[in-house]
Amino acid sequence: MAATTYKYQPDYAVPPGQLLKEYLAARGLSNAEFARRCGRSAKLISEIVAGKAPVEPVTALQFERVLGMNARIWLGIEADYRLHRRRAAEAGNEKAAAWAKHFPVRELVERGALDQTGAGGCASGLLAFFGVASVEAWHAKYDAANIAYRHSPAFQSDKHALASWLRLAEVQATSQVYVDYRERAFRRALAQVRTLTRESVPESLSEAQRLCNETGVALSLVKPMPRMRLSGAAWWLSPSRPIIALSARHKTDDHLWFSFFHEAAHLLLHGKRNVFVDGANGGEDETEEEANKWAANFLVPKRDWQRFVVRRVFTAASVRTFASEQGVAPGILVGGLQHEGILPWNRLNSLKTRLKWPDE
Repeated sequence: MAATTYKYQPDYAVPPGQLLKEYLAARGLSNAEFARRCGRSAKLISEIVAGKAPVEPVTALQFERVLGMNARIWLGIEADYRLHRRRAAEAGNEKAAAWAKHFPVRELVERGALDQTGAGGCASGLLAFFGVASVEAWHAKYDAANIAYRHSPAFQSDKHALASWLRLAEVQATSQVYVDYRERAFRRALAQVRTLTRESVPESLSEAQRLCNETGVALSLVKPMPRMRLSGAAWWLSPSRPIIALSARHKTDDHLWFSFFHEAAHLLLHGKRNVFVDGANGGEDETEEEANKWAANFLVPKRDWQRFVVRRVFTAASVRTFASEQGVAPGILVGGLQHEGILPWNRLNSLKTRLKWPDE
């Protein structure tokens, strides 16, 4: 987890006009006399003193010559003041404040995605986190008609928690070094990842990320957010930058790896314009069913699976033997048998590997 950072951001800013007023008083200069020395109108100087007019570069140079205070300082004070006013205006925007209330701000702070300052100025901090300039821009990105969140109604997630999780995955993905996408290389890498399912999960997942990066695919593992129920997602950040994101929501190796191959199927089989967000075993529409079948067949070829199932011998020993023959983790077979209703959900779970997050 990234360390929480704190940035100094005072809740006030001195307008340059106030400082100018003090300088003029100290020198016994009236607004009119100072205006004459600067070659500007008395009205402009009065407006600057009142905070109604900004200090522009040409004005700052004139102030420097008359008062001896560097023009950069005047411009810096002006910029700080205008930025402070803008932040205050956004913080007071009722629409933005109402929008910000929907997000898991405390969770984002705990994960280091928002600092304490961002949490205080909630809307502006969230906009910075999502990399957008306004609430309208956020809606344009996350509510666009061509973005289809596809997952079963049984696994519906809170929209704002889901968007936060997707953004965390995107940020993690953009920190990875990977080449432009190459489909053939990705398919070969998937065969190697399949064999990794038998290894310790932390090490195998790290190796899977490396293999994916070498073929142009980013692989992110992000702890699920509160009020979020999904196992993974797949989308294209650009036509040559696909992302697979996993949540490890069920904390078992079978769900983790099935989700990985399910999302890989979306990249291989389906379009680049949708964001595919999936529940425990995908959704109920045609594309989700297709991704399910592809993932299941890739992990265990359908003919081999049917030959194993028809024997009706489902002991720990028989599952281990078949898993060894197939070169996959035994937990994956148990998960498949349970999903198809061949085994009850409480049988042979000892063959699955339980997962834990570092902070648990």
